[in-house]
Amino acid sequence: MTRAAGSRPPSAKEWRLRLYLSEHDPDTMARVVLDTGDNVLESRAEAHRNPYDTAVPEIGDELAVGRALISLGRQLLRAASGDIRAAGAEEEPSPAPLWAPRE
Repeated sequence: MTRAAGSRPPSAKEWRLRLYLSEHDPDTMARVVLDTGDNVLESRAEAHRNPYDTAVPEIGDELAVGRALISLGRQLLRAASGDIRAAGAEEEPSPAPLWAPRE
């Protein structure tokens, strides 16, 4: 995902994150797109309201977005792990799994 540090001069960076929400009661869908300038990563997640629960749209938004951001974070960690291996360095094992194998 990244180039070696020596190939770029030090600089400030801006990554753009776009978040899209769609609600079709009782379901809320979130789509998160991260543009790093070098790569674009995308994640989607959903929240489903129990039909017997009171409709509070912001709860569905929070759940769907939170889940999409967690998934995006896991993608970033996997990308970093691949970059570490590609650079020839060994990644230290995490004390706990950072993502589920099926994601």
